[in-house]
Amino acid sequence: MTEQHSETSCLKVVTVGKDGKRRFDRRTKQRLVDACLEPGASVAGLALRHGVNANLLHKWIKLHQQRLAGASTQSPTAEPAFVPVVRVSGEQALVELECRSAISSSPETTASSPTVHAAPSTLTVQMPNGITLKLECIGNDASLLSAMIETLGRCDVPAGR
Repeated sequence: MTEQHSETSCLKVVTVGKDGKRRFDRRTKQRLVDACLEPGASVAGLALRHGVNANLLHKWIKLHQQRLAGASTQSPTAEPAFVPVVRVSGEQALVELECRSAISSSPETTASSPTVHAAPSTLTVQMPNGITLKLECIGNDASLLSAMIETLGRCDVPAGR
């Protein structure tokens, strides 16, 4: 790592509040964050050299990365990444999982043949801690059902209090 230390790389304080809280120039703050993101950079070392707390510098880096991630992932057609969880009647939780499995049409299927929809498969699990999970899967996906059962079998859930 090469050190480039000049007057322009110093963190500039714009104002100091009555409580002693410093406000920093945006451009120099951004340059410091960019320097921290360089390969081999020591965030703690850069914080010491610029007279700022390392935790604050980590916060700036995190905010910078969130801004970048937010700008690149804002797509109106993106599917939600999480399945909604709804708490029902005190200690029971209901989780509905809808599996959107693509149903491929075979070449011999014609437009006049009726579409057959499979009934949703439902898996209801009573956990040792009193939580009830209800998982629904639309379509014929035995591998998904098998994966759910295997995952729930590996869970180490403490018994209810």
